[in-house]
Amino acid sequence: MTGDPLVLTERLGAVRLVSLNRPDRLNALDTALTRALLAALKEAAADPTARAVLLTGEGRAFCAGADTREMAALTPANEALVAERAALTRDVHALLAAMPKPVVAAARGAAVGGGAGLAIACDMVVAGSDLRFGYPELRHGLVPALVMTGLQRHLGAKRAFELVSLGALLGAEEALALGLVNRVVEPDAARGAALAIAEAWAAAPAEAMAATKALFRRVADLPYAEALDAGREVNIAMRGFRR
Repeated sequence: MTGDPLVLTERLGAVRLVSLNRPDRLNALDTALTRALLAALKEAAADPTARAVLLTGEGRAFCAGADTREMAALTPANEALVAERAALTRDVHALLAAMPKPVVAAARGAAVGGGAGLAIACDMVVAGSDLRFGYPELRHGLVPALVMTGLQRHLGAKRAFELVSLGALLGAEEALALGLVNRVVEPDAARGAALAIAEAWAAAPAEAMAATKALFRRVADLPYAEALDAGREVNIAMRGFRR
């Protein structure tokens, strides 16, 4: 494996594996890890040999959210650090949505707070049956600010507000029933099941896959008639795709 020790990367044929590598901290996100993750995702997005991305975490957890050891330093007295941390998180989420390659998360164990947001920012999620998913920030006097956008798009206002305001942790089957994950498998099988999805994506024509993801994301925020117009544009453009 190659890359920054905080994030491991590996080429698995046409799939790029990106793995958070702080298992001793349950892959909790601090500034250094978030910076390394953004760099690894940018590299995957730019790699012409990568047709799909698999995002996961080393050890027994996907990501336990923000690293509480760093939180004490994220105060108004450290304005630059606070601004960088927020910008990095925003940029990670924006890149997962904007990159032309589809991204599947393999999430086992804890996927809470920022970790929950990171998982559902991917295009699909395979969950281990030991998944614990939720947004406990309010219990700690924090606001789940940067994860609300993705959560509302998945659940709608009422259910999303329930999760962020009550802080309950969902099990894998509950997350599946709400459509937050695509399938549930045994914890040790999550990475393999996610890889199978990524390999299926990688087998599709790259240009058509990129257009499918872009249009899928685009129409989610458009009125019905405008969404149909966007689809018409892509329907015409795809006639020129290389096969």
